Amino acid sequence: MSTQDKRSKLSRRQFLAAGMSGISGTVIAGSLGRSPVGTSSGVTTRRPAAVCRTLGKTGIRLPIISMGAVNTNNPALIRAALDAGIVYFDTGYYYQSGRNEEMLGEVLSGRSRGSFCISSKVMGEHEDHVRGTFTDAASPESFGRKFATSLRRLRLDYVDIFFLHNAGSRSSALYEPLLSTMLRFKRDGKARFIGVSTHINEPEVIRAAVESKVYDVVMTAYNFRQPHCEEVGKAIGEAARAGLGVVAMKTQAGVYWDQDTKHPINMKAALKWALKNPDVHTAIPGITTFDQLALDLSVMAEPDLTPEELADLERPGLSGLYCAQCRRCVPQCPYGTDIPTLMRAYMYARGYQDPAAAKLALDRAGINRTACDRCESCAVRCTMGFDVAAKVKDIIRVVDVPDEFLT
Repeated sequence: MSTQDKRSKLSRRQFLAAGMSGISGTVIAGSLGRSPVGTSSGVTTRRPAAVCRTLGKTGIRLPIISMGAVNTNNPALIRAALDAGIVYFDTGYYYQSGRNEEMLGEVLSGRSRGSFCISSKVMGEHEDHVRGTFTDAASPESFGRKFATSLRRLRLDYVDIFFLHNAGSRSSALYEPLLSTMLRFKRDGKARFIGVSTHINEPEVIRAAVESKVYDVVMTAYNFRQPHCEEVGKAIGEAARAGLGVVAMKTQAGVYWDQDTKHPINMKAALKWALKNPDVHTAIPGITTFDQLALDLSVMAEPDLTPEELADLERPGLSGLYCAQCRRCVPQCPYGTDIPTLMRAYMYARGYQDPAAAKLALDRAGINRTACDRCESCAVRCTMGFDVAAKVKDIIRVVDVPDEFLT
């Protein structure tokens, strides 16, 4: 999540000195199942009063605000989040080429294992989002090796939740070799619970998770900019009623209203919009600054969406940066270019200011500079109103940048 107001840059010292003034109380994070949540010293500290929800049948009770750590590279920010009452941190095997897990492992080392909840994830290798199947499915052995690497980086014997990452179809979510492997992780005590994450074709994937009777948690893109947000909300409700925990991601909807990134979305309102659905048990906005942490903590204590905030989310005629991943653009391209991945990479680079994540997305999809060089003009018409040709021309440049310049 990019900060709503870049004019104010809080340091850790300023953040701690501010003490979340105006918000008082004690976070009641509940039990993580193996030992009570609290500080590593066992001393109860004053924290903002948090609204908490139970993560489905896992029984884990969490504040409604958790932390997406994908872009976080500041250990002090993680420590401040822990001290302020955030309990659940989400990372992944691929994030920052593994450095994200390593940083979290260093920060969490020595803390009471019952004082935090952590999830990681591994992709099922390359998924063809046009056909909804894996084109290069991970072998159980490869999948297991990557998970073992994640545990080693995190310095943990187990994660609380392990996700099959970025499933885009029912068949991918129910891919039996990987489901069986994940169940083995659970039986072996390497993952307390297992889940599936998705930011494309979300209703289908969520319903597949329910159908599986195997998954404990679903992590899904969910925000006010999704053209199909009502259908995603219905699927979320079905998952919650079936006992699955629901974690919302991509709640900030691309961060900006405009392609030139001059008009930020009201980040507080966007986060509250997702949380107004009681079947969303927690959200994981990406937090990279102390400003963002302070904003998200204020939502953790007061999540009610005001009429003014709701009105601030209604700006017709602006295409923004969030790609709905509807895939309606793909048949329009005579070469079947993976335009949704290009648009998602553009959002990473421009909205999240993370060109490394953009390049990783393009590399994993096998997209190179020749993707759109064959056309003199682009006839694709986007349902979100994107200038697809201009965005492709802009983002495709990142494939030529050496990785070491982006990390």
